[in-house]
Amino acid sequence: MARGPRYRVLFRRRRLGLTNYSKRRKLLLSKKPRLVVRKTNKYIIAQIVVARPEGDVTVVGVDTRALARFGWRGDENNTPAAYLLGLVAGYKARLRGVTEAIIDIGLHRPARGARVFAVLKGAADAGLKIPYSEEVIPSESRIRGEHIAAYAKKLKEASPELYNARFSRYLQRGLPPEELARHFEETKKKIIEYYEQKLAKPAPSSPSPASGSAAGQGSA
Repeated sequence: MARGPRYRVLFRRRRLGLTNYSKRRKLLLSKKPRLVVRKTNKYIIAQIVVARPEGDVTVVGVDTRALARFGWRGDENNTPAAYLLGLVAGYKARLRGVTEAIIDIGLHRPARGARVFAVLKGAADAGLKIPYSEEVIPSESRIRGEHIAAYAKKLKEASPELYNARFSRYLQRGLPPEELARHFEETKKKIIEYYEQKLAKPAPSSPSPASGSAAGQGSA
């Protein structure tokens, strides 16, 4: 009796479109921390994840809502925000002793100029060593949001009503979208200054075993 090919049931997370196991295996074989980038409808998320035998350990976890701490008033899901998120994630990783990583974009399509690669560029500019090709990185003008500013300026002249509706969140936050590139540079400068100061502070020194034993009755 002839038999057809045996049907193999995919793992649950692959069926749900959450994990590409063959890609994950290659990432794990590198034995390097992963810069995991994911997107939602509203935010972008960046994590530094280290694989352990007992499971993944998240060393850094941050999303674009954290940019408000540095005065960001733009959208939380565009290319400039993605870059700034990568900048923050990269600095946070360095503060926790992580110096290199590889990008993990999950099931996102690796399209040139995608926001996931803007996150990668930000993390690399923060000093994290990540292998990548310049071809996939968004242009400097897109990272700065110049395309958004130019569109906003054109729309404001053509249709003020549509301009107010499309950029309502910018305007509610007090940011004319035509000034997005300038605002991006201001926010970037704040992030760099904040974390460079943190990195410049000497790490607290631990008492040597000799000094600890000499103290004898010191508290734990």
